[in-house]
Amino acid sequence: MSVLVVGLSHRSAPVEVLERLAVAPGDVPKLLEEMLDRAHVEEAVILSTCNRIEVCAVVDAFHGGLGDVTDVLGTYAGFPIGELSDHLFVHYAGSAVQHLFSLAAGLDSMVVGESQILGQLRSAYATADGAGAVGKVLHELVQQALRVGKRVHAGTGIDEAGASVVSEALRDADRELTGAGLDGARAVVVGAGAMGALAAAHLRRAGASEIVVLNRSSERGERLAEKVREQGTPARAAGMEALADELRDADLLLACTGAIGHVVESGPVAEATAAGSRTRPLVVCDLGLPRDVDPAVADLPGVRVIDLISLQRRLLDAADGGAVAAAERMVAEEAQQYLAGQRSAEVTPTVTALRRRASEVVDAELLRLDSRLPEIDERVRDELSRTVRRVVDKLLHTPTVQVKRLAEGPDGDSYAAALRTLFELDPQAAAAVAAPVRGSDATVDGTDVGAALRWSGPDAPGPAIGSRPPEQTS
Repeated sequence: MSVLVVGLSHRSAPVEVLERLAVAPGDVPKLLEEMLDRAHVEEAVILSTCNRIEVCAVVDAFHGGLGDVTDVLGTYAGFPIGELSDHLFVHYAGSAVQHLFSLAAGLDSMVVGESQILGQLRSAYATADGAGAVGKVLHELVQQALRVGKRVHAGTGIDEAGASVVSEALRDADRELTGAGLDGARAVVVGAGAMGALAAAHLRRAGASEIVVLNRSSERGERLAEKVREQGTPARAAGMEALADELRDADLLLACTGAIGHVVESGPVAEATAAGSRTRPLVVCDLGLPRDVDPAVADLPGVRVIDLISLQRRLLDAADGGAVAAAERMVAEEAQQYLAGQRSAEVTPTVTALRRRASEVVDAELLRLDSRLPEIDERVRDELSRTVRRVVDKLLHTPTVQVKRLAEGPDGDSYAAALRTLFELDPQAAAAVAAPVRGSDATVDGTDVGAALRWSGPDAPGPAIGSRPPEQTS
């Protein structure tokens, strides 16, 4: 079994493609179930955020697993496989581990270094775990990724500014608003989830005079408004039907929900801005994936729209090079240590099987001795038994220590294979001693993913552990 990561992000696909594949939170358990029903997928976690959709899965073969995952995603989004492959990134085995660690560290985020991804990854894991889609491999891998992410954030300056997609959108909004910017602004926040709460916190710190929370669930909206009031900023909650009324005196609208489809239509915005008495533009921040705001809103007079596309364009080269380099080094080291540990764990069943074989040989020879010399003194027999076992243990000590050390290298599995061949150990018996967790330095970065998706051998094996996927010959 190996780890496969398949996905799309702001780096590989335009927002128009990302929003077509956006997975509604309520659909995640169903998609996980569909993936686990496929022949090659054993475990899976789906991470869907405002700038990425990716699946981390444990599969028994590269091509089979890739086909199963992309088929489920493509069917959900209504994408032809060929069209989907143009935007996919794929990581396998060791490359998948390093990608997940980089992701948790914020290195793959639109706002490099943002720490919100840690909460999103933790939430994705919890959803998959609740759906019964997480086993030993992904449990250990995701938990280690979360630990690595925390260490990178704590040990480098990558997130010193505390930036996030929300804070960067509000930074642009501050520039768009004439006069004092966000200070004293009246803001309407659509959505009371994690992003809505983050937006409210940033607006409060920026000096907003009032925050109105609009949410389909009035209870959740009121809870968020109450928290804002407790922190000293006037706030209240209202239903979505009050959108036009609330926008008449608003300076800013920030929408960030998990809904599929537009939550903010152009009609209420046009109605609120039609009076002509506004002294400042209405700034609309649309951070939803798919879009929460009807694109027609951008054509309304007196309205400025900030969305993921404009943020992506501005933030493309905005990272702090020194902090990023330090974080990348830390991630690479952590990934190598993790993979070395996994490879070392893989050889343990073979070492255990070898010691068991040696013990069986000793037992058989002592039994033979008993049949040939039944009159031997019990104390002499016991001393012989201890001596023989000591000799065997000393003979096996150096080879087993060395094979565990060598197993930590990129070709570590070959040493375990050599032991099994030399001592005629049954690979199935060795595997039964302890279930190994697969991992290697294999990577499919640069592989023709389209060719892999078109590969049609239903029973063909995936690449061996520690190797690259086979070349395509289609």
